[in-house]
Amino acid sequence: MKLIERERRPLRLTLMGVGAMSSRRFLPAGLLLEHGGLRVMIDGGAVTRPEGKLDAWLLTDDRAELAPELRRHLRGAGVSPKVARLRAPGVSIEPRQVVHTSHPTFGYRIMVAQGTVVWAPEFLRFPRWAKGAALMFAEAAAWDRPIWFAGKVGGHAPVLEVAEAAKRLQIERLVFAHLGRPTLRAIDRGEAPPSGEFGRDGARYVLDRRGRVKP
Repeated sequence: MKLIERERRPLRLTLMGVGAMSSRRFLPAGLLLEHGGLRVMIDGGAVTRPEGKLDAWLLTDDRAELAPELRRHLRGAGVSPKVARLRAPGVSIEPRQVVHTSHPTFGYRIMVAQGTVVWAPEFLRFPRWAKGAALMFAEAAAWDRPIWFAGKVGGHAPVLEVAEAAKRLQIERLVFAHLGRPTLRAIDRGEAPPSGEFGRDGARYVLDRRGRVKP
């Protein structure tokens, strides 16, 4: 999708949380997107609800364990959490399927005139549709080996594998979100991935008018 050059506004992104659902250290992984007057939340939970009006709340998994509570929490708020496509002046947010579990789950390509941002906090296979993104928020539940679900119907890719795949697919900046227990243990040991960085609750990023990611 070609976006109109005159809509080249900064894209502001805030990590409302970087934890797995049951994390005791971080809030549930979620992203707040702001572009012009548009404000969209992706994933997270009731505890990561940002202040102010939201235009939409998107999910990567309609059946996520936090989804029922989130829907109850947002009843009457004018937004209904769901997997959906969103288009507004200068921005397109597209769900793209990922390999993760036995039912359809997704990540999002967030496209503005100056570049693409990817939100994909859970997957077993690195999504090739993320290729060339200026910024990617990626799976980080596992560290050096996959986490498999029962019956091997899906699971989580390890950080070390995600880092290498992101490099091959020319992701300019990689930020790990959805930090699981194996990754937290690695962090506590002082280990670091070969590329990329760990996100933190409340961290803010801007894709500026020239396509540069700050900070």
